[in-house]
Order: sequence, then C-alpha cells, then structure tokens
Amino acid sequence: MRLILTVDNGLPIQVAAGLIHHKGRYLITRRKPGVHLGGLWEFPGGKREPDESMEDCLRRELREELGIEVTSPIRFEVIRHEYPEQTVELHFFRCALESGHAEARGCDELCWVTPEQLSGYDFPSADRPLIERLQRFQTEP
Repeated sequence: MRLILTVDNGLPIQVAAGLIHHKGRYLITRRKPGVHLGGLWEFPGGKREPDESMEDCLRRELREELGIEVTSPIRFEVIRHEYPEQTVELHFFRCALESGHAEARGCDELCWVTPEQLSGYDFPSADRPLIERLQRFQTEP
C-alpha cells in the first residue's frame, strides 16, 4: 500500500487494503524505505483512483504490486486515522488468494503470518485496532 501525501484538500486519502487469508495466515507486506511510513508492515493495497470503487482499487493494487488475483473482497472494517501530514480512511476487505504467487514487486518484502504473529511486526498506528480485532476474530466461536 503506497500513500502519497502531497495534496491537502481537507479530504481523507482513501485506501483499500486486503486481509488476504490462505491456510490460516494473512499476507502482509513491508513498505519500502523512503516512502511515508517506510519500513513498517501493512496489509497490502493502495490509494483509490478517482471514480474507482474500493473493491476495484484493491484488485488493481494487488495485481500491480504483488501479481495476484483475489476472491471477491468482503468489507470488514473502515478505519479513519489522522497522521500529522494527512488523514487516511482505510477500507479493509477480507479475501482469499485466487490465483498467482505473491511477489514483492511494489514492496520491500512480504510474508504470510498467523493472527497471533501479527503482534511481532511493526505496523502503522492506524492498523493496531484492526490487528487486535483479527486476533479476537480468530478465537471467537
């Protein structure tokens, strides 16, 4: 997920992110150094283009940055977070790997982790409530 924070028109930057699950694990990616929040881990996705649905945005970003196709995204949670530079609105979708083999094309690295392992990775502050929810979600009956 690449955030380019150059325009401050008062509107939040809309980002689609995939909670891509496969065999009990989630795909996470590490942001490249030198970009906003560089070096931190995140759920893959990216910034929505004008007139693009959030679902289409997610599919496009995953195709471009990881070389994968996913099942139909299901809305999971929306988190609005204010960074000093800009406000972001993160639209998280649950989906599964449909085809392709994830490659680190637009990120520094990637890995598949269990919900319990998510706590061991350094994520942006906006993602922390989501990570806690995913860990609870895993243990709910």
